Amino acid sequence: MRWTERQLAMLREMGVPSFWPVTPAEAGLAPAAPAVAAAPSASAAPSAAEGALAVTEGHAAAVPSAAGPAPQAARPPRGPVAAAATATASPPAAELPLLGPRPVGIDTMDWPALREAVAGCRACSLCDSRRQTVFGVGHTQARWMIVGEAPGEQEDRQGEPFVGRAGQLLDRMLAAVGLTRSEAGPEQQVYIANVLKCRPPANRNPLPQEVAQCEPFLLRQMALVQPDLIVAMGRFAVQSLLKTSEPIGKLRGRVHEVAGIPVVVTYHPAYLLRNPADKGLAWDDLCLARELQARRAQARG
Repeated sequence: MRWTERQLAMLREMGVPSFWPVTPAEAGLAPAAPAVAAAPSASAAPSAAEGALAVTEGHAAAVPSAAGPAPQAARPPRGPVAAAATATASPPAAELPLLGPRPVGIDTMDWPALREAVAGCRACSLCDSRRQTVFGVGHTQARWMIVGEAPGEQEDRQGEPFVGRAGQLLDRMLAAVGLTRSEAGPEQQVYIANVLKCRPPANRNPLPQEVAQCEPFLLRQMALVQPDLIVAMGRFAVQSLLKTSEPIGKLRGRVHEVAGIPVVVTYHPAYLLRNPADKGLAWDDLCLARELQARRAQARG
């Protein structure tokens, strides 16, 4: 469709802009000369200054070069378009871990093979910063399995989960329900493992890609132990096991299930050291787990 000059004049008189695209001739403008971008020479690379971009508050402006002024950069999208572009944009490369292949056949490994596979794992870049892997400790036929988040500095040094003050608090919590990590039978000794087997640098939060790479190791540990129940401690342990983004406060107080094993959710001992008022809630969670394990033991006869 094309507006006639008379129609355009009538629209201007009424103060109504024409909402249909018009050609420069219809608008009474001289046609603009087409911009021709010169192809760079294959034998000569541009200097560092030429073609560089100055980025300020989300706007990219071309730095003028000796060849003349650079074309004005397009305005960034705003509103819903900008939000959609942000939501679909890939995360910065610096935030993505370097991933490698996982060991083959994890789901059929026995305990020695699984421990060796974890020790030699290079499935993500955490292997470059760890001192040693943190495999897990406890009775391999325990009725209770404790799953934590990721090793900290002391765990990385000692190669054992839940050491230091958080580990001491966990020991007291277990003792309160008649359990221990020390040598004992499967009815009293727990098995303890983490979602991640390597410490994230500076104890930062685990990245989803790191959790995904390490998950088969934990699932195999669960399959080998076959506990009556799992107690998941801390946000990353809970959310990675249950595949949810719900906070612990909304998940605790009821029984979940992973791979056919009941899961009780509670706070991490390190969190309880910072928030002692929530120790009572953690005690309620342990009582729920104890009642659940007693019912399962009774069902076995």
